Amino acid sequence: MKQEYIMGNGAIALGALAAGVNVVAGYPGTPSSEIIETITKYPHEDIHVEWSVNEKAAMEVAASASYSGARTLVTMKQVGLNVAADPIMSLAYVGVKGGMVVVSADDPGPISSQTEQDTRKFAEFCRIPVFDPSSPEEAYEMIQDAFDYSEKYHTPVLFRPTTRVCHAYASIQVPEKMQPKKYDGFVKDSKKWVIFPRLSFANHAMIEKRNPEMGEDFSTYRFNILQGGDAGKKAVFASGVSYAYAMEYLKDHPEVRLVKIGTPHPFPESFALKALEGVEEVMCIEELSPYVEEALLKLIGKHKLNVNVYGKLTGHVAASGENNSNSVAAVLAGFLGLDGMKAGMDKTGAPALPVRPPVLCAGCPHRASFYAVKAAMKGRKSYFCGDIGCYTLGNAMPLDMVDTCLCMGAGVTMAQGFHWVDGEGTCFAFIGDSTFFASGITGVVNAVYNDADMILCVLDNSTTAMTGHQPHPGTGINLMGSFVDKVSIQKVLEGVGVKKIVTVDPLDLPKAVAAVKECADMKGVKAIIFKSPCVAITKPQGRAVISDKCIQCKKCIREIGCPALIINDGKVAIDKSLCTGCGLCSHICPVSAISCGDGKDKVSGGAANE
Repeated sequence: MKQEYIMGNGAIALGALAAGVNVVAGYPGTPSSEIIETITKYPHEDIHVEWSVNEKAAMEVAASASYSGARTLVTMKQVGLNVAADPIMSLAYVGVKGGMVVVSADDPGPISSQTEQDTRKFAEFCRIPVFDPSSPEEAYEMIQDAFDYSEKYHTPVLFRPTTRVCHAYASIQVPEKMQPKKYDGFVKDSKKWVIFPRLSFANHAMIEKRNPEMGEDFSTYRFNILQGGDAGKKAVFASGVSYAYAMEYLKDHPEVRLVKIGTPHPFPESFALKALEGVEEVMCIEELSPYVEEALLKLIGKHKLNVNVYGKLTGHVAASGENNSNSVAAVLAGFLGLDGMKAGMDKTGAPALPVRPPVLCAGCPHRASFYAVKAAMKGRKSYFCGDIGCYTLGNAMPLDMVDTCLCMGAGVTMAQGFHWVDGEGTCFAFIGDSTFFASGITGVVNAVYNDADMILCVLDNSTTAMTGHQPHPGTGINLMGSFVDKVSIQKVLEGVGVKKIVTVDPLDLPKAVAAVKECADMKGVKAIIFKSPCVAITKPQGRAVISDKCIQCKKCIREIGCPALIINDGKVAIDKSLCTGCGLCSHICPVSAISCGDGKDKVSGGAANE
């Protein structure tokens, strides 16, 4: 054995390797991305690892491997589970042969997501089990158990770490060498693997009979824990990282029973009933939905117990957002009749953190792409449909170039909806290169097929930037270390019938503006590929320089909001630690006072606003 100090996501990865995983597939999304990245960094001979084009594809790749007896791991964030909902719902009915664990990392807050959805609810909806780790150490052990339970009950299993578990660090003992499982391969049996209505009906009945049996099995599971409170009348039920917060506070109150629910579905009823013996009041501490709270209420009603249950439904615990040690301390202090305000105070004396809204990086080519469209469409009615990625930040002032953002790929089809209700406006859809492959192509096909009038703007920065610069089909490399043919965005667009396709460097602002104007004056589906690499994967081109010609109009600051443009002693200045020499500001200056420090003068004297 050896000791590793590793992130929670890394612990999940090493746990899967220790369990003998054979195939790993997923789509990057914070807070889950580092799971697959960790597996690629550790010896993984004879294990297939891939970034799939989206979560649905990852789920289906893993499904057939599991049918063959292989152990498979699928990774995503909670909104990615929506994309994979179709296959996982059917898999719940069909079942698997080799252990199949689907990691859906929830994001209470939310910190970096569209929603705060709760994977425990999704597990109940699918009628499959879910494991809810409370720490990196537990995640390492628990995911190995998840593979065992998956094979024991022939079902896919959901694994639900949350952001604070994913990104915490811990020391973990792992084997020196980890080998993938040996499996016997796929055995053809259409009565088992082909999902017909008759099979679904029979398997649904089987699932409903199985789940209570699994709940009984979970009642003796090692990570469903009951501690303390032998003589007390109060109990605290907790799950996930909230258990750690509750344990920290209750270490000074051994009279209170602390109950950890590590397997929320199927609910371990016998374990919970034992934990409720002699208890009169229960406080439920959990994040997102009142899942454990509702399960207890059902159980108490079913057995006609005289127990009062408090939590989110009673307003004692916040209905949304993250818990933390202070908020849980305040809740538990109130539950115990102590000074809740005092308990919830931050005793470190540290000042409040400054509010730092997210912004596009200095030199980000997306800023130039948005500005080109904004300049070209000045005075014309337009709709700007955004998407999920760095470019969502185009909504921030002063750009203000994202009118809508719903989910991955939605911008492409929402632009079409605006066209059908307002033929006077020009409809734009902004989408990144990775998102284009993940979920944008279908929307483009829909636009061509239905003869829509829209402009697709593909912001191609040659990486999946927001989630950590993972490769995608357009980068020419995959996670197995193979150099592969790049999938051409232009050829895909040509193949689905887009007639007008322009590729332009957004940092060449006059040409970018001209391309937008040309497309805006045409009917039908048009596409502009704004191609320029992410500043995080390229070297700075130099630095911008402000000359004495500057008239302090501050137009450069007001127009693009680049973090490298600052006010120093009342004057416009360049933060040399941030500037990449992209040259966008040189195009904007009305008196040509800004030039690039790489010897390539990009001054245009305000050409962008002609």
